[in-house]
Amino acid sequence: MLTSADLVDRIRAYQPAVDAQMITMAYAYSEQAHAGQQRKSGDPYFVHPVSVAGILTELRLDAASVCAALLHDVVEDTLATLGDIEEAFGKEIADLVDGVTKLSKINFTSKEDRAAENFRKMVVAMAQDIRVLLVKLCDRLDNMRTLEHMKPEAQERIARETLEIYAPLANRLGIARFKTELEDLSFKYLEPQAYSDLSVAVAKTQRERERYIDDVSRVIGQRLAEQGFAAEVDGRAKHFYSIWRKLQSHDCTLEQIHDLIAFRVIVESVSDCYACLGVVHSMWTPVPGRFKDYIALPKPNMYQSLHTTVIGPDSERIEVQIRTHDMQRVAEQGIAAHWKYKERHSGGVSDADAKKFGWLRQLVEWKDELTDPAEFLEGVKVDLFQEEVYVFTPKGDVKVFPRGSSPIDYAYSIHSKLGDHIVGARVNGKLEALRYKLRNGDVIEVVTSNSQQPSRNWLDFVITTRARSRIRNWLRQEEREKSVRLGRELLERECHRVSISLTKLLKSEHEVRRLTEAMKVQTFDELLLALGYGKIDAHDVVDAIAPPADDGKAVVPASIKENAVARAVRKVINRDDSAIVLNGIDDVLVRYAKCCSPLPGEDILGFITRGRGITVHRRSCARAFDTDPERRVEIAWDAKAKIDREVQVRVTANNKTGILADVGQTFSDLKVNVIEANCRAGDDGRAISLFTFNCGDMNKLRDVMKALGKVRGVTAVERL
Repeated sequence: MLTSADLVDRIRAYQPAVDAQMITMAYAYSEQAHAGQQRKSGDPYFVHPVSVAGILTELRLDAASVCAALLHDVVEDTLATLGDIEEAFGKEIADLVDGVTKLSKINFTSKEDRAAENFRKMVVAMAQDIRVLLVKLCDRLDNMRTLEHMKPEAQERIARETLEIYAPLANRLGIARFKTELEDLSFKYLEPQAYSDLSVAVAKTQRERERYIDDVSRVIGQRLAEQGFAAEVDGRAKHFYSIWRKLQSHDCTLEQIHDLIAFRVIVESVSDCYACLGVVHSMWTPVPGRFKDYIALPKPNMYQSLHTTVIGPDSERIEVQIRTHDMQRVAEQGIAAHWKYKERHSGGVSDADAKKFGWLRQLVEWKDELTDPAEFLEGVKVDLFQEEVYVFTPKGDVKVFPRGSSPIDYAYSIHSKLGDHIVGARVNGKLEALRYKLRNGDVIEVVTSNSQQPSRNWLDFVITTRARSRIRNWLRQEEREKSVRLGRELLERECHRVSISLTKLLKSEHEVRRLTEAMKVQTFDELLLALGYGKIDAHDVVDAIAPPADDGKAVVPASIKENAVARAVRKVINRDDSAIVLNGIDDVLVRYAKCCSPLPGEDILGFITRGRGITVHRRSCARAFDTDPERRVEIAWDAKAKIDREVQVRVTANNKTGILADVGQTFSDLKVNVIEANCRAGDDGRAISLFTFNCGDMNKLRDVMKALGKVRGVTAVERL
């Protein structure tokens, strides 16, 4: 176990002006606070905070971070309070300890809402000081190194959250060695048999592989030295989790995977990197499509390097990574390599470097935008932890997206209005559909139309959190507006029934206030919203406006009573029936009953469903009359609206060659797109086929059924 003097010496090596007394005091404070406590392994608990502090010194973090590491469990596991920490060590260290303490109870796998809410807390702490996350990562790494002492269920839970959250975060912070170690340790506990088998298989060839690495490293080093380059060359086998994922994705054996070894070449300058690449390619044949230039196009975590795969000695595929010493330092330490030591606390990272970590600002924005914790965590996993694809704007700027993103994701990343009105995209000059998946190197130009609006179908293929949240917000706003309109129509209909003038009612602040208080809502719009969703019955609202007398008739105050002229006007303009007009509403406010699948043109009836708006039935549907008469409403189709509904018909025909082709041709001639078809032949010589297709109205359905009935061999056509 490291002593306080060891920690001071380590920090002094990169921060000569370290406050040694503060480190020594934090060490003693933590040791005393944790006295008598033990870990699951039986070791003194104090071993853990010292180990975390030691890992932080490997990242060359400042004294405040190391003190926070020593004290990070004191508030949670002992009688000490944050006030005590602040009094003894100052606000900066107390804030770091507070941030890490909040994170220690995160459980990402059991109750997802609670897990996501805790993750939001981590975002708050990260936004104030990125060192909170660095301390937490070191804490998690030490816990994973000693996970064998935990119960199996705890091992799996901790390993899964590490693999899903902390390893990707380490990757985003650019700390490659943390990422690989966390992944391998998680793999060990999540797939113990696969880990064991792979360990044995790799161990069998370890000596041979080490000899191969030494030989190739020597060959590369000698050739580069001959060309005048001062280069450091070393090699390593890829880590277990990476190998296992490749085995899973390629469904192959270890012997069939060739590029298990990567060589790293470290040179003096960027120009040397490209020159050395030429030397390597002159030595061995490069594999087409396996060259990546992360120097010209750095990864979002600031990683830079040239990657190439070549056919090396003994016909083995080997990967060669070429970078400078500065790039190597960033690859190993990530954001910690950009740490700026200043007299006063300033967040730790320079403004120039902070811009490269735009995803941190994204997290903070999403924390405020996405109120649903589960949606927030989903967005984090998708946007931050997936592989990236690099595309270009028409001006040549680079934009990075999760793999699988669409032009819609691209459009929303530029501006919300551009996303709302996108109808397509020119990809490399060619017009592509909205479902197109972006590829590395694509040049994207968005095509828009003012008449276009976001569609619920877009959620089936957009990837990024920004796009999904913007589409959902637009749909929710539309849903709200439609619900308010629907609620007003329902209330107008019910008010008209008892001769109440809604217009007069709304002019009276006293009556509106009395009504909202009676219905226990804040505003009149909130009342209409609840009516539209069916959460409140219009009949109950009217009873609150005009309570019924002993004879059951509503007593309407004279100030809001509808006059004779208004009733006459209503009749003249044909609105006396107060029917609600369906004009294309197709979301949760209006649902079409599956029992009868009503079509435009058919006589229909509505039923107010609690919390689900209006359910539409055919008037002849038996189930419509099983509903509560008090909750039925008159509705009608809007003649101008385009409402496509799914319809299913059953076609019975003689089982003969070509009958299905003839039926299919009939659909084609009528320009009807069949969504689904289910065909089977019976033992009685008949063939029964079920066809599902979209239909705009009853006239179209009649035409389709009539045409199908004329096909030779068809004996019956019926709607289901």
